[in-house]
Amino acid sequence: MPTKLLNDPDRLFPVDATTRAVARDLYERVAAMPILSPHGHVDPRILVEDVPFTDAAELFIRYDHYVTRLMHSAGVDLSELGIPGGDRPAEPRDVWRTFCAHWRLYAGTASGYWLQSILAQQFGITEQPEPGNADALFDTINAALATDSFRPRALFDRFGIEVLATTDDPMDDLAPHAALAADPTFRGRVLPTFRPDAYLDPAAPGWTERIARLASWNGTPEASYGGYLEALEGRRRYFVEHGAVSADHGVVQPLTVELDEAEAAALFERARSGRLAAGEAQVFAGHMLLQMARMSCDDGLVMTIHPGVFRNHDTETFHRFGPDMGNDIPVATSYVEPLRPLLQRYGNTPGFHVVLFSIDETVYSREIAPLAGYYSSVFIGAPWWFLDAPDAVLRFRAAVTETAGFSRSSGFIDDTRAFLSIPARHDMSRRLDATFLARLVGEGRIDVATAESIIVDLVDAQPRKVFKL
Repeated sequence: MPTKLLNDPDRLFPVDATTRAVARDLYERVAAMPILSPHGHVDPRILVEDVPFTDAAELFIRYDHYVTRLMHSAGVDLSELGIPGGDRPAEPRDVWRTFCAHWRLYAGTASGYWLQSILAQQFGITEQPEPGNADALFDTINAALATDSFRPRALFDRFGIEVLATTDDPMDDLAPHAALAADPTFRGRVLPTFRPDAYLDPAAPGWTERIARLASWNGTPEASYGGYLEALEGRRRYFVEHGAVSADHGVVQPLTVELDEAEAAALFERARSGRLAAGEAQVFAGHMLLQMARMSCDDGLVMTIHPGVFRNHDTETFHRFGPDMGNDIPVATSYVEPLRPLLQRYGNTPGFHVVLFSIDETVYSREIAPLAGYYSSVFIGAPWWFLDAPDAVLRFRAAVTETAGFSRSSGFIDDTRAFLSIPARHDMSRRLDATFLARLVGEGRIDVATAESIIVDLVDAQPRKVFKL
């Protein structure tokens, strides 16, 4: 007999009855509010084309490295999960059977929580996946996906998404965003996000080719540092014209470096001709992160910084399957000294917003909250990647609130490629904020009216303010 799939209406609320009742009331105030998702990785073309999702394996497994990495750790080759790179393509039903056979791996994980929520709430599934019901569950999900109510646009409406931001290459033509903005039948905003990492760091593979594309688009010489800056400014304007509200920076460390124009131009030329000395690529990239802050002060794009990830730790997997395969690993991160040049220049500039994320929990109370509690431009990014999980979210709230309060946080960021997980992730955040606030009420630290106001702000007012929505 298959085990029942849990869908407890009081999930993630406190155990004791009194505090749980307060949390439940707080949650109900925001449970049905629109979803604001100002940073994520959903492909906007799925909403333009509005074609049905293919099958359960494609939907839940193929593109979700949270899911694939745990099965890989148990000895499952990624080629068995439908990811191109193996000797022969895996059949979707076989991929799903493999997933069901490993379902117990996800007990207690954030992925398991989201998957459980999606299966129960969106597909009405009442049994936990296991080998014995794998085929039946596969057929149930596929039958639902074949209906009009599970097309991407119908789900966008059902999920209550008001704003959905994507992540885009600076040279992208943003045609899907333009098509959605011009379509009177589409409700909601799908916003591009300027992601220039590979154009700023000379150590990035293909950097010189990207610089050449920028120069060609801008009509300036490839060797011109001034033309390079002008082209980046022009592409940012193009993104703003297509609705962008932020520029995202995924760096290993949030290093910013002050250089005069001559020094920067000399480094740019050495980078372009492949003559950089050891460490100079990092210096140039740090200078360009500072330049991105300058440009944000000029064009109004919110600057988000997502540091602290050792990308593609497993070289063999990267060569076989490419990036984003679950082998990106957190590293220790520091903000106070590396960001000081940026904050010395722009930390209190009116209208400039910089949102600091981390997957290094040690810096929340030591660095990020104190910076956000002083500089008017700095906001605290929501728990991200390995930390967007129930216990980590509560640790985050405890770590930053006493220093910076609630008004310096970004609001929840789902940062997902898995479209169907968006409502489960936002619902998780709302439940956890209700739980945290209920504890403060129970301890006599804030009153109920204040908690009611704060939880609405965290879901709605904060992301609108921080991301200028």
